[in-house]
Amino acid sequence: MKTKPVVWIIAGTSEGRKLIKYFANKNVELIVSVATEYGAQLIEPQENLTVKPSRMDCGAMESFLDKYKPCLVIDATHPFATIVTETIKKACTHTQSNYLRFLRPAGDSSDCIEVNDYEDAVDFLCHVDGNIFLTTGSKTLELFAQIPNYHERVTLRILPMLSSLEKAHNLGFAPAKIICMQGPFSEQLNVAMFQEAKAKYVVTKESGDAGGFQEKKVAAIKAGAQLVVIKRKLGDIGNDFTSIYSQIEMILSKEAGRC
Repeated sequence: MKTKPVVWIIAGTSEGRKLIKYFANKNVELIVSVATEYGAQLIEPQENLTVKPSRMDCGAMESFLDKYKPCLVIDATHPFATIVTETIKKACTHTQSNYLRFLRPAGDSSDCIEVNDYEDAVDFLCHVDGNIFLTTGSKTLELFAQIPNYHERVTLRILPMLSSLEKAHNLGFAPAKIICMQGPFSEQLNVAMFQEAKAKYVVTKESGDAGGFQEKKVAAIKAGAQLVVIKRKLGDIGNDFTSIYSQIEMILSKEAGRC
């Protein structure tokens, strides 16, 4: 009996979920890895899909690749998940696995305040006055807790996960200034939130239009705030949908020819 080829997707974005649906009618066994149970809940079930919510280091990834021997590995993690991407690349190199990177295009950050990393963003915000609306998630909240009067100045928008909320509380962010919601957010909703927070600065990552960048940029202007943009690391090169679909079809066609 012929076995179906295995495709492994490491998902961390809405585009990752779109890629999963692309494989719904393909003759493959699709395994999708996400970092958390929350991420797993966002993925719609489909017949050929297995979702594995777990974080893996390089050794665990190599063991996974040796066990399942996927014909293709697709890295659809967030543009800022640079350590994860480096780990996937290394594991695929060591196991000689086919690796494709999906990378959403960056948004237009002209007329914004650009900084190189989270630390630079915090340094800038420490030297200006006014309220801040933070949309960069919970992972680096401890850095933003260094801002003078952060408990009064900073409004957070984080994912509705208990761990994120507990971290914000433990760091001393004001409960009245914590918004727990799953995006993406419309321009109108962003404007309302930024205005309600009386934000002078809105902090975001250069996450691309698919991550709601354009809606935040326009909303910040309408709310009278400046957008502080944390730039992507240089060197992360990947494919858009058109390019990656073409490469997927080529690899699956070769795999079908071996069966």
